[in-house]
Amino acid sequence: MNEPRKAPTFIPLDILGPVGRLECLKLESALPETRGIALVAHPNPLEGGSFTNKIVHTLAKTLSRLGYTCYCPNLRGVGNSEGEHSRGEFEPDDMAAVLAHARAENPGIEKLVLAGFSFGTYVQSRFRQRLSDTEVEGMILIGPSVSRHTFPTVPADTLVIHGEEDEVVSLAAVFDWARPQQLPIIVVPGVSHFFHGRLTQLANIVEQQWKLRG
Repeated sequence: MNEPRKAPTFIPLDILGPVGRLECLKLESALPETRGIALVAHPNPLEGGSFTNKIVHTLAKTLSRLGYTCYCPNLRGVGNSEGEHSRGEFEPDDMAAVLAHARAENPGIEKLVLAGFSFGTYVQSRFRQRLSDTEVEGMILIGPSVSRHTFPTVPADTLVIHGEEDEVVSLAAVFDWARPQQLPIIVVPGVSHFFHGRLTQLANIVEQQWKLRG
């Protein structure tokens, strides 16, 4: 079994996106061998969301420990990324550019995970529609913003985690979205949208659930 090496640190890099520069944070796999690529999408920039978000970093660090090299971009109009925020309409184009860059940097690494928090779950769900089932190993959606956007359906094995006391997107709204898809939801009791004070628990849930996949 591969044992984690010294924990990698986030590395800043620039990626050429459809409308110019996309600034990005990269976190290498913490295992000697890279299992796959993970793209992590940030929450709503109109409310301060960016690649510095704690849940974004929690997801990236967890996936790194599981053997993924992670890319966490600032989508268009966020931070030093060029372009204008488009409320999710064109941000999937940015994710496509990040994936192309990641593929070029990691030749031969085929497995791909799409992860996101809040607004980022909408971007990733839309981006997932462009990709084949053979391209994507799985999706991780934290606090999906289903009451703020018209969400597509997602694959049946998508890992969805939501806080019981989410004050931004109600748990009832998430169930209304998930019910027609017969999509299971992991509900974390007593947790708000931003998982304040419970990030370690969130990381543990993601890690445990992902390891169950083998």
